[in-house]
Amino acid sequence: MAQAFQGVDAPVPAAVPGMTIRETEPQNFEPDFAGLNSFLTPNDRFYVRNHFAIPQLDAKTWRLKVEGEVAAAFGLSYEELTQMPAQTKAVTIECAGNGRVFLTPKVDGTQWQLGAVGTAEWTGVPLGALLERAKIAPDSVDVILEGLDAGEVSKPSRPAKPFHYARSIPIEQARWGGVLLAYKMNGQPLPSAHGYPLRAIVPGWFGMASVKWLSRIVVVAKPFEGYFQTVDYAYWVHRNGLPTRVPVTELQVKAQIARPAMAEVIPAGVPYRIFGAAWSGRSEIVNVEVSIDGGKALAPARLLGNRITHAWRLWEFPWRAPATAGRHVLMARATDSGGRTQPLSRDKDRENYMINQVLPIQSRSAEKCGSRALIRFEGSRTIRRPSRFRRESTSGRPHDSLSDVLVTADVDRHREVSCPHDRGRVSLLGGDRLEHDGDS
Repeated sequence: MAQAFQGVDAPVPAAVPGMTIRETEPQNFEPDFAGLNSFLTPNDRFYVRNHFAIPQLDAKTWRLKVEGEVAAAFGLSYEELTQMPAQTKAVTIECAGNGRVFLTPKVDGTQWQLGAVGTAEWTGVPLGALLERAKIAPDSVDVILEGLDAGEVSKPSRPAKPFHYARSIPIEQARWGGVLLAYKMNGQPLPSAHGYPLRAIVPGWFGMASVKWLSRIVVVAKPFEGYFQTVDYAYWVHRNGLPTRVPVTELQVKAQIARPAMAEVIPAGVPYRIFGAAWSGRSEIVNVEVSIDGGKALAPARLLGNRITHAWRLWEFPWRAPATAGRHVLMARATDSGGRTQPLSRDKDRENYMINQVLPIQSRSAEKCGSRALIRFEGSRTIRRPSRFRRESTSGRPHDSLSDVLVTADVDRHREVSCPHDRGRVSLLGGDRLEHDGDS
């Protein structure tokens, strides 16, 4: 019988400005990465990734079970768990498919742009403390984390019946890798969409390992070969000349540009702060380089804040847009303390996961334009929102020109936006013209 728990809800992500609905059921919501403005991601702006419907849970019946290859299996109530010694850690979590929309040709899976990543302070009990209490067997290999979310999947190779979401981590990672069983997010009880009452936080790994709505911890003596690490969330490596299927695990070194946003129009000749974040798996970011000419030359960015293991590092790069109007290709490339540098090209054996190649961001500088409309182009649809400048600004400031036009579309539908200088319209490459409600 399924347990139930009444979670404490944060504001519904779909109702928060700047969030895009990738799927309604199960809920998959993405914030606009161009809105990045702080080290910690607010709870209501943290991406939501679900595989099944959010379970409705009840405090009176929820319990966490620890079992399997252990000498002392036990269970804990929510109250018992929250009375144990706790830790708080800042950890970056990224969906393994973040950036998938930029892959060509188009691949299967949720079409995330750049926003399926965030950093929060997580408070909870170390998984290692529970395993020590359970007295795991000497030959233990994996620890399975099982959630209360369950359902069916659509891939041809799948179980015949509904099943629970589950992932495993190696025993060493579970005992000594800093894994938390978290019940708070940025000092607040976990929102339902983020796993209330309890979720795992696996530092340095992609988000699929940080199982939500956690209900069962199972220690096993053989490697776990569940659906979500063999059929899904898996990729190819070549060993001894043979392709071998392995599970997605550790975060890859990566820098992302938040601003300028893709296809943003920047006033020509003015100072501009290129800004973004960089992260890695077990190592810390030690260098970010930026190119303003499509990769011909690189210059070091300024790293902001302190080095925190398993958390992203914000960075900035001062730039003056050229005085003459034109197109610019910006790039950012990260290096971590382990000596790994972000690759320039895609490893196709990764299929639709672990997308960390350097992504060119195309922007355009243009002379100042008198239009004050913000136009969002989605596929073949234009939404005119002249009354929503301050909320929709991708730079966090009011618009005084078409310097913050935001384009949201599948990668094969991206159109570059040019500034037509007080003609009351936005021109799209290819000859299309879309009228807007500007004051010219």
